[in-house]
Amino acid sequence: MKEIIKSRGLIHRFTSYDENENKEVVSALNGVDLDVNEGEFIAILGSNGSGKSTLAKHINALLSPTEGTLFVDSVDVTKPKNKIKVRRSAGMVFQNPDNQIIGSIVEEDVGFGPENIGIPTDEIWDRVNRSLKAVDMTLYRKSSPNRLSGGQKQRVAIAGAIAMEPKCIVLDEPTAMLDPVGRMEVIETIRELNKEKGITILLITHHMNETINADRVIVMNTGKVVMNGTPKDVFSKADELISFGLEVPQAVLIAEELRNKGIDVPIGIISREELVSYISDRYQE
Repeated sequence: MKEIIKSRGLIHRFTSYDENENKEVVSALNGVDLDVNEGEFIAILGSNGSGKSTLAKHINALLSPTEGTLFVDSVDVTKPKNKIKVRRSAGMVFQNPDNQIIGSIVEEDVGFGPENIGIPTDEIWDRVNRSLKAVDMTLYRKSSPNRLSGGQKQRVAIAGAIAMEPKCIVLDEPTAMLDPVGRMEVIETIRELNKEKGITILLITHHMNETINADRVIVMNTGKVVMNGTPKDVFSKADELISFGLEVPQAVLIAEELRNKGIDVPIGIISREELVSYISDRYQE
């Protein structure tokens, strides 16, 4: 399987000033090694200040590393001349769709990116049609984004990223400002893009339930990758996750409590559905 993202020893430092104008050099990334294959769904977790958003901005060439190497679709991100090429391979969706949507009509906003890079008009409209269909927003193509719900706006932002035909989409906490219904809509859209279109997904989130169906979960802390494995592998280490300032899926905590009470619940159950199914089957026996 082909690698689409590869970093080695990735370091990012920036200068910070306090209220007294005292200068401090801060390391947001501290030697990140990362390998992502085409078609993977990767969830990235971490508390505030862990470096996860900084990593996302490097993958989209919004930031340049201080040290180390980073390749996106075999293109060297560290070279300024490659920025446009990198952004064609790796789309970006931010947490606030209002910061990303600039068109007064949905279809115009989705077509803005391809138009900016000189795609012929006929192909732009083909991309707009396909992208809106992919996120189930075709019926709203003539609508003003201002009239859409938060979840619908975020799907339009995702459609704009898809219209650039990237191999990978990085989503930086795309559901942070949404209600539960909007979160569900967006996560379902992301999963369908991954499974049906084969787009590589890097989902940065602090909602544990959004990561359960990922191929891998990566946990960051103090600018480093501290855990990397399947959801079952990572969430079975509840104490370690808590030590990094993260919450644990409720089903994991309930399963642990049941084990403490003497009920034989296997390690590795991470979703409510799995827990209910196991308890139901066991009770029926």
